[in-house]
Amino acid sequence: MTSSASTPSVMPLIAAFMVSRLVYLAAELGIADLIAAGAITAEALAEKTGTHAPALRRVLRALCAHGVFAEPVPGHFGLGPLGAQLQSNSPGSVRNFARFFGDQRSWKCLAELEHVVRTGQTGMQSAFGMDSFQYLSSHPADAAVFNAAMADVTRQIARVAVMAYDFSAFRRIMDVGGGNGTFLAGVLRATPAASGVLFDIPAGLTAAHETLRQAGVADRCAVVAGDFFKSVPANADLMMLKSVIHDWDDDRATEILRQCRAAASPNTKLLLIERIMPDRMVPTPANQRSASLDIRMLAITGGIERTEEEYRRLLKASGFTATRMTVLPAPSDLALMEAVPGGSGVI
Repeated sequence: MTSSASTPSVMPLIAAFMVSRLVYLAAELGIADLIAAGAITAEALAEKTGTHAPALRRVLRALCAHGVFAEPVPGHFGLGPLGAQLQSNSPGSVRNFARFFGDQRSWKCLAELEHVVRTGQTGMQSAFGMDSFQYLSSHPADAAVFNAAMADVTRQIARVAVMAYDFSAFRRIMDVGGGNGTFLAGVLRATPAASGVLFDIPAGLTAAHETLRQAGVADRCAVVAGDFFKSVPANADLMMLKSVIHDWDDDRATEILRQCRAAASPNTKLLLIERIMPDRMVPTPANQRSASLDIRMLAITGGIERTEEEYRRLLKASGFTATRMTVLPAPSDLALMEAVPGGSGVI
C-alpha cells in the first residue's frame, strides 16, 4: 500500500542511511573546504580529491538535493545552506563529527544491529572482537578523528556550560575521562582562580598538553593518566564527567561513579554532563536525535542514553544524591546534573 499525497511517508526514513553516507564522504574528502571560495567543476574537484569525476558529480548532485551543496550552473558545485558546517575551520564545524559518525567502524557495527538485538552483544564485539575503546587504542588514525570530533562538539558545550553553571565556587576542578582537555580548558578559562586536574587513560590524553597550552591554562592544570574503573584522584572540589557515563551499561557506569565517590571528600560536588532522554518518547526533532544516538550507543559501546530518573538511580547506587539539574541552552542538547556524596536531595 502506498501513501496518499496527504499521508506522511516512511520512504525518507528508509533511504536516510544513504544521505548519512554521502555527508560522511563529503566530509572525508574535504569538499566544503575546496569550494569555500566559489563553485568549481566536478572534474576539478575530482582532480583535487583523487576521485572519479562522473561518480563524484552524482554524489555532489545528491547532496545539492539536501542543501549541503549547490549547483548554480550545471556541473559546477559550491556551498549550499548547510555546506559551511562541513568546512574545517568554520564556527560550529561538524566536519570531524561527520567523519567519525559515518566511518567504516560505525557502519560495520550498525550492520550487526539484528545480532545486537537478538543477543545483547555490542556490534563492536561481533564485528571486531573488542570494545570501542580497545579499538581506538589500536587504531590511532581513527582515534585522531574521534578525538577531533569530540573536541569540536565539546568546545560548543563548554561555551554554554560556563554561562549556565557557576564554577567560581571551586578551587580544584577535575575532569574525569576528560580526553584532550577541551572541556576543562573552557571551564578553567572562565574560572581564573581555579586549578584543574585532567584524568583519562593514556590514549585519551595524547593531545592534552597542547590543548591546555593553547588555551593558556597549562600552568594551572595537572594531567594524570589512569583507569577510572580502578581509582580516581582525590582532593577535587568538583568532579566533572562529560559524556562519560552514557558510554557504559549500568554496572560499569556504577563502578565509575563508585570510584568517584571513594575519592570524594564530604564537600566535593559531582557534575554529570549528559543527554537526558524523555520519560516517554514522542516524535520531535530533538527526540529523534537522542533516539538515534542511543541506538549508536547500543550498537557500538554498549552504553545507554538515560532518563533523569535513571541517572538519579545510578547516582544513588554509587553513594551520591542528585541535588539539581540544569538543561543547557542551544546549541547544546545536554544537561548538567549536580550531585553530592550521601545526604538527601531532590532534582
